[in-house]
Amino acid sequence: MATKTLLEAVNEALDQSMEQDQSVVVYGEDVGFEGGVFRTTAGLQEKYGEGRVFDSPIAEAAIVGSAVGMAINGLKPVVEMQFSGFSLPAYNQIVTHVARFRNRSRGKYHLPLVIRMPYGGGVKALEHHSESLETLYAHIPGLKLVIPSTPYDAKGLLISAIKDPDPVIFMEPKRIYRAFKQEVPEEMYEVPIGKARIVKPGKDLTIIAWGALVREVEKAMKNTPDIDAEIIDLRTISPIDMDTIVESVKKTGRVLIVHEAYKTFGPGAELVSIVNEKAFVYLEAPPKRLAGFDVTIPLPRGEQYFIISPEQIAFEAKQLMAFKA
Repeated sequence: MATKTLLEAVNEALDQSMEQDQSVVVYGEDVGFEGGVFRTTAGLQEKYGEGRVFDSPIAEAAIVGSAVGMAINGLKPVVEMQFSGFSLPAYNQIVTHVARFRNRSRGKYHLPLVIRMPYGGGVKALEHHSESLETLYAHIPGLKLVIPSTPYDAKGLLISAIKDPDPVIFMEPKRIYRAFKQEVPEEMYEVPIGKARIVKPGKDLTIIAWGALVREVEKAMKNTPDIDAEIIDLRTISPIDMDTIVESVKKTGRVLIVHEAYKTFGPGAELVSIVNEKAFVYLEAPPKRLAGFDVTIPLPRGEQYFIISPEQIAFEAKQLMAFKA
């Protein structure tokens, strides 16, 4: 079993999916010849040719709009938005066509397509390169939204997304593209969409995170040995694995939700609602959100003031443990 970075795992998932299924096509800005801005598609055009891996114009709406037509006609397009902030010109296509086609056709047509996009801060890029926009897509019926936090999950979840008969938004935390390596099976495998992962079991406190912040939570709790936290990697923002969350909170009585997306109307608000509705009588303290500030993410010089640190996570965890009704 080889060790791979998250970036290498994404590339292998694309490679093996294309090898297994001739209907899978990969395209986007600089995806072909250059192998993508982060090189996640490196080597694929050389292996599969320009007919299946190709560069697109700088026109996100056209990229997604053409994918709709391809998916209706039997292909399985995997398109790349160069950065999540650049997906906004395609939002009209995603919301009005991609998400609605199964319902609009009363099940006659479905769209087996994947929209990949690097997301999140932490690499000292510009604002449209650093945003966490999962709220915009998780809110829309008809879309699934997946965010891996490890190389193993990145490969398995992407393979599942490509095989899914319906559209999947696949957001890749670019801060950890090359941050660490993990053993990843060489053969194809699937990680189920809609199932969270218990990173570490615990009895004192439930901490829910996803993407790059899962590692920050692990760091925080490693340096806080007096708190036995159960860490949950949500993996899928839509659909949410309610059962895993509720069972954990019933056990611990406390919950901290950590995410980089803006706090107001963010995914954490929905998770707090789930906890309040399904596990309220088990709570020993009010649910807590530690999230991105409600401001445009700062330019590189000020980014460190926006990004959530392990120290902040540890502080909030201690505050929750100290709460007395």
